[in-house]
Amino acid sequence: MRLIYIFSALGLIMVAFGAIMLLPIVVALLESEYSTILPFVVASFISMGCGLLLQKLGGFNRNFDKLQRNEGLLIVCLSWVVSAAMGAIPYLFFGLSPLDAYFEAVSGITTTGATILLDFSQYPKIFFFWRSLTQWLGGMGIIVLFVAILPQFAVAGRQMFFAEAPGPTEEKVTPRITHTAKALWLVYLALTLLEIACLAFAGMPLYDAVCNSLSTMAAGGFSPHPQSIMGYGNNTITWIVTIFMFFAGSNFALQYRVVAQKRPLALLNSEEFRGYVKIIVISGVILTALLMSKDLLHVGDAVRESLFQIVSIITTAGFSSTDFALWSVSAQTVLFAVMLVGGCAGSAGGGVKVIRVLLGLKYLRREIVQIVHPKAVLPIKVDRKTVQDDILRQVLGFLLFYFTLMTLSSLLVTAIEGNVSIGLVGTAATIGNIGPGFGEIGPMGTFGNLTSATKTIFIVNMVVGRLELIPFLAMLHPDFWNFARKQ
Repeated sequence: MRLIYIFSALGLIMVAFGAIMLLPIVVALLESEYSTILPFVVASFISMGCGLLLQKLGGFNRNFDKLQRNEGLLIVCLSWVVSAAMGAIPYLFFGLSPLDAYFEAVSGITTTGATILLDFSQYPKIFFFWRSLTQWLGGMGIIVLFVAILPQFAVAGRQMFFAEAPGPTEEKVTPRITHTAKALWLVYLALTLLEIACLAFAGMPLYDAVCNSLSTMAAGGFSPHPQSIMGYGNNTITWIVTIFMFFAGSNFALQYRVVAQKRPLALLNSEEFRGYVKIIVISGVILTALLMSKDLLHVGDAVRESLFQIVSIITTAGFSSTDFALWSVSAQTVLFAVMLVGGCAGSAGGGVKVIRVLLGLKYLRREIVQIVHPKAVLPIKVDRKTVQDDILRQVLGFLLFYFTLMTLSSLLVTAIEGNVSIGLVGTAATIGNIGPGFGEIGPMGTFGNLTSATKTIFIVNMVVGRLELIPFLAMLHPDFWNFARKQ
């Protein structure tokens, strides 16, 4: 691995991220919050200054055409860690401790939505706009954004793009990776603007509509209202957010094909998308029945609340239209089961992903059949295409490591906090980038009261979960670092 590539690429990203950090100043000017401008100017200069220093160390290299796979993996991983560090700087000016600031920044940029805030009233509007903006930037992907806007990554972007891309397979909508990145961001931006218009039309204040839309399309869940979507007390708003969360959890590449390439059946022809819809419908029906029988909700309220929460959890958006921590254990069990699934590959959603669950089930079914018919040749197919063995191995390896990490994290946090619910649900919520859990870390709760050790573990969970384990696992192999010493 060549350090000049690492330093130069990371430096470019930090300079660009520093420029983006000036955007909240527009909100400060519109809201006359002039005293809040300084934190973002300082953070921007620090990010750009560090970026220029790294570029100097890398010899201001601009040719990344021969970037190698492990170099791309390391750049992706460092980009997320460093971007979160830069994004945490403004929070320090608003009274957050360094650990809490980094937790909030990581939760934002990984679109987890777990917050350490206790009292929303003590923070200005620019603060909440930055929280939502970090989620929006991270929703489609930091690297995908810079591949789209930085011409230096026109060729090398492929190595980083697929290291960050959510899903087990490489999917492009155009021949060139830069065009693919731009196409995905076009869909992402269009849906965000459409949701802002819909929420504003439904009666939500424009500032809130912008912040909530940025978080919705990122499947993030940060809201400027302390009671999330429930705080607006508007059923129309609840349905609008439900619909756009559904889109956020769907494959953006397929949505691009439907709209831009005029292929209306692209989504319906996707086996993963059909599975995604089935999970939402079936779990929604079950949860509706439980809410009507055990939580005594009327049918209309039960349907609305169950669908909102199911979509919010499966897409890992983490919004809440009610305090589901007060629901019956049976209802919470349904939500926890959906929590282990996640959105579609190529979406803003986190978690395991529907396609991996689907492939895992197909693999198990094949193994059962082969017990009875050991000589049968039974290829596993998705969308009528045979899945290659290397992809199957990758999926099974991912599932194994995902649940291994989840088990270890759960045990550690349970031992530290002395609370099984925080250990199990908190781990599932952070490694799946979901956000709120149950109990004191529920939708109306906070992660702020947890110990420093638990917050640190959850920070690692959020980053590793967003990167889908691959860069993290690669760096555990000694050869990765042995090769890193070669120049």
